[in-house]
Parts: sequence; C-alpha cells; structure tokens
Amino acid sequence: MACPKKKTSHRKQHQRRAKWIAFLPNLAKCSNCGEPYISHNACISCGYYNGREYVKALPRKKQKATA
Repeated sequence: MACPKKKTSHRKQHQRRAKWIAFLPNLAKCSNCGEPYISHNACISCGYYNGREYVKALPRKKQKATA
C-alpha cells in the first residue's frame, strides 16, 4: 500500500475540497401521472418508466381530514 512521503498542506486540502459541489438531481415529469421523478428512473408514485409499468406501485394511504 502506498504511503505519502509528506503531510498534505492545508492549501492543497482546501483546493481539493473546493471542487466538491452538491447538486440537485434532474427532475422530469412523468408521462403517465404527471408527478416529478428523477430522470432515468421509474416514477415513485405510479411505477412507470418510458411508457411501461416496471414497478407495482403501492397504494397511497389516505390522510384523515382534521377539522
């Protein structure tokens, strides 16, 4: 296993960490139900991807109305 010869300086550490960027995933609109979903994945709400049902979607629980 390789061992570094010297300690990495603070400047080099900060330069490396400066390139790390958090980003939001690309969202697309489902052609079946219209809900937003992460692109290139099956829709969470209906289970469809590219016009076909790939995942059996679980029925959503109905929330009780509080009044």
